[in-house]
Amino acid sequence: MQQQQPLNKPEDLKAIREAMDAGKNPLVATDVPRWEDQVGVSRIVNRRVLEFEVLPTPAQVLADLPLSPEAQEIVAYSRDEIRACLYGQDDRLLVVVGPCSVHDPAAALDYARRLAKLKDELDGELLIVMRVYFEKPRTTVGWKGLINDPDIDGSCNIRKGLLLARRTLLGVLDEGLAAATEFLEPTSPQFIADAVSWGAIGARNTESQVHRQLASGLSMPIGFKNATDGSVKAASDSCFAAAQQHTFFGIDHLGRAAVVKTLGNPDCHVVLRGASSGPNYSREDIAAALETIRGRMPAESAAAHGLIVDCSHGNSGKDEHRQAEVVREIAARIAAGEQGITGVMMESFIEGGNQPAAPLNRLVYGKSITDKCLSWPDTESLLRELAEAVATRRWR
Repeated sequence: MQQQQPLNKPEDLKAIREAMDAGKNPLVATDVPRWEDQVGVSRIVNRRVLEFEVLPTPAQVLADLPLSPEAQEIVAYSRDEIRACLYGQDDRLLVVVGPCSVHDPAAALDYARRLAKLKDELDGELLIVMRVYFEKPRTTVGWKGLINDPDIDGSCNIRKGLLLARRTLLGVLDEGLAAATEFLEPTSPQFIADAVSWGAIGARNTESQVHRQLASGLSMPIGFKNATDGSVKAASDSCFAAAQQHTFFGIDHLGRAAVVKTLGNPDCHVVLRGASSGPNYSREDIAAALETIRGRMPAESAAAHGLIVDCSHGNSGKDEHRQAEVVREIAARIAAGEQGITGVMMESFIEGGNQPAAPLNRLVYGKSITDKCLSWPDTESLLRELAEAVATRRWR
């Protein structure tokens, strides 16, 4: 089947509008009437919608690409291990590390194999979870991630992207690694959340009611990042809101519109990722953030116990060399006995830095097409430093 090319030229848009006004489907060569005409609905609706492409149901995708018993066990016990770190029952440092975003599943699994070997070595000090992100929020426009545009060419083959994302998660689990991801679209978790051990809600969505409701029904711990302006209160409010019961619109595993009722998620916590004005991971920033959180959350909650520090983004100015400095500073403070830091996040890939987005055959293998990442040699060195820091803290 020939790939549908994106329609974005002025003459394309004019032709589309003329076809829609004439009651025709602009995306096919034949005069197939729009669905609104077929069912007798006035064409005043969906005036700016080109097409509805029906996806397989979440139930069908999960049945076709199921978790093995071994993978289910990894997800279940890694979620419990993460909870234990967040509540202080496990003194290991939680480390969420991996590519800024997955654009090449083969390179992501290559990275996973490397990380799995190191995880086995450092498991006594670090709880390592691989960052496997498929959806990218954009400030304006840009590549939206593997699920939305797997071919990185604007064709937006979401059906292909969903299946690729799930296969990638299964591959990571096959290496013995737990996976972390950011939940952006409220529908996509139905297709992949069973394979995820830790989730994030990004800075742009921390104040979103939709994402707070979503988090309230997810089965794994969720980290809410501080808002882009640095507000920790927004993330703290999100932890409080997500811990409550909610009722909202959603879909079930058969893809049907449904009313979703949740129990609430008590395992939400705050991630400090810096701000547009600069970093927020200093000792003073940690103390101030915890004071804000403890004013809202119960003392026994994961959020009140400690924070995760995102060493990338605003805390490093999105510079991979500065990110390494942040990790080393955090390691030194942990070794000195500082309390309140339960985990760190690192953006890391096989090659350091980043490159412009383009189809795979034009890209450097294992190099990010979004934010700059640490190289694998630097990642390996930094993880060993973090492990040594945890061991030193124990002696203290």
